[in-house]
Amino acid sequence: MPATAPRFGAAVVIRLLLITTALLGTLLAGATPASAHAALTGSDPKDGAVVATAPKHVTLTFSEKIALGNDSIRVLEPSGKRSDTGDVRDMSSGGVVKYGVPLHPGLPDGTYTVAWQAVSADSHPISGAFTFSIGAPSKTTVALPDQTAGGGLVGALYGIARYTAYAGYILLVGGGAFVLACWQRGAGERPLQRLVVQGWITLTASTLVMLLLRAPYTGSGKLADAFDLSGLKAVLETKTGASLVSRLLLLGAAALFVAVLFGAYAKKDAPLDEEQANEKKDLTFGLALGGGVLAAGIAATWALSEHASTGLQPGIAMPVDVLHMLAVATWLGGLAALLVALYRVPGIERSVVRSFSRVAFASVAVVAATGIYQSWRQVGSWSALTGTAYGQLLLVKIGLVAVLVGIAWISRRWTGRLAETATGRAQETPDEARAQEEEEREAGTATTADTDTTPAASADATATATAATTPTSDTATDAATTTDADTAVAEEPRPVTVPADPERAAQLARQKAAVATARVKRVRDADPQRLGLRRSVLTEAAVAVVLLAVTTVLTSTEPGRTEEKEAGRGGAAAAPTGPVDVRIPFDTGGEDGKGTARVELDPGRSGGNTLHLWLERPNGRAMDAPEVKVAFTDNANEIGPLPAAPDRIATGHWTANGVQIPMPGTWEVEVTVRTSDIDQVTVKKNVKIG
Repeated sequence: MPATAPRFGAAVVIRLLLITTALLGTLLAGATPASAHAALTGSDPKDGAVVATAPKHVTLTFSEKIALGNDSIRVLEPSGKRSDTGDVRDMSSGGVVKYGVPLHPGLPDGTYTVAWQAVSADSHPISGAFTFSIGAPSKTTVALPDQTAGGGLVGALYGIARYTAYAGYILLVGGGAFVLACWQRGAGERPLQRLVVQGWITLTASTLVMLLLRAPYTGSGKLADAFDLSGLKAVLETKTGASLVSRLLLLGAAALFVAVLFGAYAKKDAPLDEEQANEKKDLTFGLALGGGVLAAGIAATWALSEHASTGLQPGIAMPVDVLHMLAVATWLGGLAALLVALYRVPGIERSVVRSFSRVAFASVAVVAATGIYQSWRQVGSWSALTGTAYGQLLLVKIGLVAVLVGIAWISRRWTGRLAETATGRAQETPDEARAQEEEEREAGTATTADTDTTPAASADATATATAATTPTSDTATDAATTTDADTAVAEEPRPVTVPADPERAAQLARQKAAVATARVKRVRDADPQRLGLRRSVLTEAAVAVVLLAVTTVLTSTEPGRTEEKEAGRGGAAAAPTGPVDVRIPFDTGGEDGKGTARVELDPGRSGGNTLHLWLERPNGRAMDAPEVKVAFTDNANEIGPLPAAPDRIATGHWTANGVQIPMPGTWEVEVTVRTSDIDQVTVKKNVKIG
């Protein structure tokens, strides 16, 4: 039984892919804000520390170079008043990245809040806050915003723009490469022209949106600030702003490339002599060289401002990143071009598909080689590959690439089965051509008869329909001659030309479009092997859309090497974890000596805390004891044990105020319970204190 064509057209397929792309972009934008390459590794005073006298300045230490403004570090008194001078100073030395801000003299005792916001070297915004106390902890009225840097509506829009920028680049570069390397005749095909032009428009629009949103994305987070000229000026002075402007300039040159490719180059489709053939060959070389330079330049605008520009071996990483992007765009963009051609230009030759198969194989090899280097550079160890968010996303990406290569192998098998076909009506047999002409002639005559019954109008309509359906194949010459003769006879009785009825003209146009669509569908479905190829390429494109989404998230995630390095520092700048609530079973060995000690430490961070201790019997009822003790020990830093003497306030309930935990980290909670003069036990458990 012969294969049948799918019930949906190319327009539906493309719309589905675009909808999927948009949904994935929205999901990416709605995810948590990007984790940056730089991270806070320490501060002076430390988070939660209690100092006897007011420090002269507050310093912050980071893992990578960052960009800070005058208001990037703020120190706020318990009342919310600024206590710093606002003069941020670069105090870096050697390999230590440190920034500080002086404090006003004579600061009162109490708890101070340090809020900071910066932009890491790989263009991602970062922010954070911590507290320290002078003299003793106190209440504070400082309320920090819940929204982190790079979040909210602005962050969502910026994330969508990043995604669509990658997609536009892939369509622009991959579509152009497909035409020049695989199917030069395709330069004259409207579907491919639209694909490449849409890629250029998408990339240009996305770049403009990112440029406008850059200031609020890294600063206030307010959408209205996108049109603040002072903010835009500040962005233009940054590395990311310069990269975005450079991309726009290169896109201007790319517009000229697209105009030549689909203009002068497309007109040289069939050279008449050797001289024209040489001219086209030279033009092909020039377009390939110029287009390659432009594609590499646009890719460099990413490499110079994101992960490749910082960290280990940036001098090698940036050109490798450019090669990686070029290979990905050639592969996936060419895949999109092939998909459009298979649906909208069904007469595409087998040699074209085979040429793209070779180009795709070379691109995959480059992607694999450059991807291995990038993975080693960003991950660094097997533990980071499985134990960090970056490593886990990288495994997902590798899996998707493997699936894509597997589907490509299936597509390659379909390619080997294709029957070589030419384009246009030459693919039809003489009998099919005559049958098609008869159908078109009958449809045109019937339409004319229905719309106008006057002899002059009938003659005019018959002439119009016949002209619209005149065959162009050499196999139908006799039918065309007969039709022309009939038209001439029909025109003889008319002394004057009767204007065509607009309604009849519109109906004839619809009829002509329906006939043309039927012809294209018949040609497209003539080779059942092409149906299998179209389906496999469509599946490849769908997987590629998901792969692009994962890649976009990966580029905005903190590399595994950095994340693992910061985890190994022992959490010197750990964020507050909330109240600590831990249960520790115990057994003193005597009568009624079994139970559970529940320890709660609020707020569960360095500095002053309130301690609550409950003793419960196995049945859940409160249990009293003659004596209980609690102590805290930081074994890693050899601090403690720090005793806490809770007071009994009810049966089975003890509490203590002002329990000082000097620094964040992993602390050992030690609870001693005595149920009689001789029955006593000490139990321990580790807890994380922010």
